[in-house]
Amino acid sequence: MSIKSEAIWAPSPSTTRGQPTPISADPKGERLAYANNKSIFLRSIDNPSASTQYSGHTIATTVARFSPSGYYVASGDVSGTVRVWDCVGEGATKGEYHIIGGKINDLAWDGDSARIIAVGDGKERYGHCITADSGNSVGEISGHSSQINSVSIRQQRPLRAMTGGDDTSLVFYHGAPFKFDTSIRKHQRFIYGVAFSPDGSSVVSVGADKQIFLYDGKTGEPKAEVGAGEHKGSIFGLSWSKDSRKFVTSSADQTIKIWDAEAGKSIQTWRMGEEGRVSIPDHQVGVVWPQGRSDGLIISLNLNGDLTYLSEGEASPRKVIHGHQKNITAMATSDTRESKPTLVTGSSDGRICTWDVPTGTGDYIDGEGHTNYVSSIVAAPRGIYSVGWDDSLRSMDASAKVFTGSAASTDGQPKGVAVTFDGLIVVTTHKSVQTFKDGQMQKEVQFKNTSPTTITADDYLVAVACDDGSLLVLDPKTLETKHKVDPLGSIISTLSLSPNGRHLAAGCSNGKISVFDTSNWKIAISRWSSHTARVTSISWNKGGTHAVSGGLDTNVFVWSVKTPGMRVGIPNAHKDGVNGVAWVDDSIVASVGGDAAVKLWKVEALS
Repeated sequence: MSIKSEAIWAPSPSTTRGQPTPISADPKGERLAYANNKSIFLRSIDNPSASTQYSGHTIATTVARFSPSGYYVASGDVSGTVRVWDCVGEGATKGEYHIIGGKINDLAWDGDSARIIAVGDGKERYGHCITADSGNSVGEISGHSSQINSVSIRQQRPLRAMTGGDDTSLVFYHGAPFKFDTSIRKHQRFIYGVAFSPDGSSVVSVGADKQIFLYDGKTGEPKAEVGAGEHKGSIFGLSWSKDSRKFVTSSADQTIKIWDAEAGKSIQTWRMGEEGRVSIPDHQVGVVWPQGRSDGLIISLNLNGDLTYLSEGEASPRKVIHGHQKNITAMATSDTRESKPTLVTGSSDGRICTWDVPTGTGDYIDGEGHTNYVSSIVAAPRGIYSVGWDDSLRSMDASAKVFTGSAASTDGQPKGVAVTFDGLIVVTTHKSVQTFKDGQMQKEVQFKNTSPTTITADDYLVAVACDDGSLLVLDPKTLETKHKVDPLGSIISTLSLSPNGRHLAAGCSNGKISVFDTSNWKIAISRWSSHTARVTSISWNKGGTHAVSGGLDTNVFVWSVKTPGMRVGIPNAHKDGVNGVAWVDDSIVASVGGDAAVKLWKVEALS
């Protein structure tokens, strides 16, 4: 057997209300770079399902910028560290430099791809200029009394730079080496964005005061105020067109506007969300106008993490890219009549998405969903069911992409959900096992001296694991105990029945997997023990000949029933651990985890 990466479906960018989120496009206009959790994702603009992941940071990332050459990316994190890495080859790190004693808010490259200015919320200083290859100092970023939110470098000589921050001041620098030239105070509130035009003739600033100012790119002299009073909310995003005649802004008033820089007037406006209705998720917190393209494409980011594709001159968006922003905590494959099933995933913020496997396109499930952590999802021919830490059971239709019916209360924090072949839904909470049908509870069994940890079921049995290490086999209709399996010596963290019902795989918190023969409840396989931390998910292929497992050790393993000693694995499959695995078909495995990405793996030569 062998296993290799097939695809990475990237998460949406991480966003924070009331703060700008920088997104960057490469010089050819082919890829986006943005931060999500502890990773940086480079995502194809024309084919959003194709992406690569850089996981060199050990703490939450904040910004990523392509170099003008297109060969490198500089990325920053909340600890004040900047990493420079190869974005064309294998993603090798070229340098790691500690810039400030706090969060990096923005980065900028010079036109030679040789120098980087990094700014943010430091303790002793708010920014610094270094060489990209060695980290040597090539200038001092001074003149601010509070955190710096944005920086831009003129790409032509003589080199100039501008920064804007929470102290409402803009600072203009001459370089290189970069040194303070003048401080400009035009804004009344926080400054969120500054950007030099591609030809270096002008520089623009935007901020929380809803104002836009234009300056001379060589001297920093103020030239004009643009569009006074047009934006009704804080302006978070700013980007220039490649001809330097126009620029685009994005705002908390849910609008994206294109401006004629010379005339100082808005020439096109898009408003996101329902007309006349205030929608916080539709706050536009970032925007980029990719260079190197001839189709006038603009990509805007909203607070919900959605990437909206807009075209100059067109009134409606081309498309909207959806995905998760937070840790994906549960996954299932829906039973459909299509050649490839649909993946359904849930995350720690309550968001549930469906994924079309052939295209890698993600969509939200519409309707009233979970408000908290999604702990488990299960698919059945009659529908898909999920439970969450809002103590509710919900059903959905994956093909229609909507929640169906009303939520059923689980009377306790749910740990897992399973479905029998006749449509009976079985839920385990921290204190009981419950069965539901048509949204109504049918039966409930309370646990007094122990607490259930996980559950699985088929038409003939319900298997429940408890925190004392025991495994109970229940009758699905009466919930009476049919058999009790001796404790395994470690808490069982996940259970999975093979489709043919012959085997039950039990993954434990110590990383070991035991496979039971359901005809006599004796251990049939005890050699699946390569995980070094808690096993979080196990899934069987349709034939019941192979299983895939994922764990908190970040690894994914594929196991063989026929030859238990044989296994193939992917180390570091997901940063911060694997939370869910599933077979898409007999040769493709899907996994999800703490990096909020969905990944597909090609398994060959199953034995």
